[in-house]
Amino acid sequence: MPPDTNHLNTIFGGKVLAYIDEIAALTAMKHANSSVVTASIDSVDFLSSAKVGDSLSLEAYVTYTGTSSMEVYVKVHAHDLIKNEKKLTTESFLTMVAVNEDGKSVPVPGVFPESDEEVLLYSSAPARKENRLRRHSYKQKQI
Repeated sequence: MPPDTNHLNTIFGGKVLAYIDEIAALTAMKHANSSVVTASIDSVDFLSSAKVGDSLSLEAYVTYTGTSSMEVYVKVHAHDLIKNEKKLTTESFLTMVAVNEDGKSVPVPGVFPESDEEVLLYSSAPARKENRLRRHSYKQKQI
């Protein structure tokens, strides 16, 4: 919608980030049957723009789990409904943590990848996790 766009008539990146965080939380909650919190937005790649009049669709799934954490992959597509053209606009990885009513982390079920894309993301998840841990360790040293 026009209020969600910048002077180039493309959607604000922050608006897309809000949608990504929401769909990642819903996906993680469904997987964990628990409340979740966002631990990190690990990466966001804006690949193309969505324009005024485009319809956005978001797809998310849990790609990997730890004890209480879940890596969630989100894809955003823009669909020009008049031209019937669809394009990938954004990809993102987030880490969500399942928590109980007291805010304490709780265990989550594992992931069993099925599609080729899920298998690829699952097999590459340990490298992304290592990068997250390395980043976190570096930041802790800076404090």
